[in-house]
Amino acid sequence: MEKVFHKGVEVDRCTQCKGIWFDRMEHELLRATEGSEIIDTGDPAMGRRYAKVPRPGCPVCGVLMVRMAEGDHFDVWYDGCPVCRGVFFDAGEFTSFKGQARV
Repeated sequence: MEKVFHKGVEVDRCTQCKGIWFDRMEHELLRATEGSEIIDTGDPAMGRRYAKVPRPGCPVCGVLMVRMAEGDHFDVWYDGCPVCRGVFFDAGEFTSFKGQARV
């Protein structure tokens, strides 16, 4: 993982798959921050391939994460930790997440 900063918020981006780890509520903070999609540098096609990996473990506490959906039509899926409340977006998912209207 590499540290990535945007307007004072630090997130972690995987150097291999370019997925992004957000500690608790960082994804919502950056969702509301103009231009923050710039941190989502990965190839969305690669992100879709990695999204098929079943139930990854949380990189912070090791607990199996759960799939979460965002949007009226469940267009955006990402992984969330039920313990530390961090979330992981595969490459391209954060940009899609930002484009969703809040429900």
